[in-house]
Amino acid sequence: MEFQDMVLVSVDDHLIEPDDMFIRHMPAKFKDRAPKVVRGSNGAHQWQLEGMRAPGLGLNAVAGRPREEYGFEPVSYEQVRKGCYDIDARIGDMNANGVLGSICFGSFPGFAGARFQKMQDKELALATIRAYNDWHVHDWCGKYPERFIKLALLPLWDVSLAVAEVERMVKLGVHAVSFPENPALIGLPSLHADVWEPLWATCEANKVVLCCHIGSAGNAPYPSDESPIDAWITSMPISIANAASDWLFASFWKRYPGLRMALSEGGIGWIPYLLERADFTYQQHSPWTRTTFGKERPSDVFRRHIITCFIDDDFGVRNRQDIGIDMITWEADYPHSDATWPHSPEHLWKSLRNLPAYDIDRMTHLNAMREFSYDPFSAMGGRDKCTVGALRALATGVDTAPMSRGGLNPSQSSDRPVTSADIKKILSHM
Repeated sequence: MEFQDMVLVSVDDHLIEPDDMFIRHMPAKFKDRAPKVVRGSNGAHQWQLEGMRAPGLGLNAVAGRPREEYGFEPVSYEQVRKGCYDIDARIGDMNANGVLGSICFGSFPGFAGARFQKMQDKELALATIRAYNDWHVHDWCGKYPERFIKLALLPLWDVSLAVAEVERMVKLGVHAVSFPENPALIGLPSLHADVWEPLWATCEANKVVLCCHIGSAGNAPYPSDESPIDAWITSMPISIANAASDWLFASFWKRYPGLRMALSEGGIGWIPYLLERADFTYQQHSPWTRTTFGKERPSDVFRRHIITCFIDDDFGVRNRQDIGIDMITWEADYPHSDATWPHSPEHLWKSLRNLPAYDIDRMTHLNAMREFSYDPFSAMGGRDKCTVGALRALATGVDTAPMSRGGLNPSQSSDRPVTSADIKKILSHM
């Protein structure tokens, strides 16, 4: 196998919502109260919701910029690639990167729809979530259904409403929902609460994956204002480890053997130690903690129920068997700064080139297709039409040259390392 022969399905990408997304899908009763885009005093595009403005429309959507211009802006549509918010341009950018399929997390609602969960008018909040999902399914994914794994938001303040939305979405071909990595941190019941049982049961019955993105329960704090931002970027994927332990030791896996959750954008290199530690903890401490896995170990449960993913992870790939190769998936993370667009296949191949072809196929697409009930081969006319080489042949007109788009990046005004305080200053002006 050569890198052009790989098939790439990304389980974690991002989109920026276009300003007209609610026009077709918001019920007439709420059209005048639907979220809308307004201009800030500094020229930034901002979403306005219940009279409050959500800053940072395009936070970290830096694909296609010179790396010197990466940062926690841009703040307007003009400062990002069209592929961030235009579906036709997105397909072009996917083709240029050799990516067949994609799960696209939203931007302004926050992961798991945190902004919508906090709305005061719950009737309006429910209408907004349903309209968002309809836009995502019909407008974003609907034009090229063979290229996307649909992802829905849920009204998590009422589990009965969340169950109803899952059931509505499943009828539209949805097999993934966004769920907070730790619901207790955003004012919801903990994942161990009995109130969630109907949701677990519904997701299991319909093969719906709970996608828990890093930062969906709030980002880990910066170490200090003086800390180089590199420290936070380095530990960001690993920040989901605490949530991973919480999910791993949950009791409901016994009741829902078909239930799956995904550690979205969490990386994989740290997982072997987590599993080793979990197994030791169970062996050493279970006589007094009274946790029981029966004849199994915690690591067995992890490898059966928890989907993992990586962007570029040599160590994790080398230790794929310890992690659980049948649940490892790949992500492109377009258009964020960790993404290697438009050279993802070349970067990935450095880690995979000496592996057996079956191991490569499992991690690049087979696991994702199985766990997310996704079958692009039938619609695309076979595997040969879905490879990196075949898709790139369709992208001859896509300009992938780095383009300066301006912005507020602090690295442009000083030679010293960018600190957490610099990032906070940028965010405060959005």
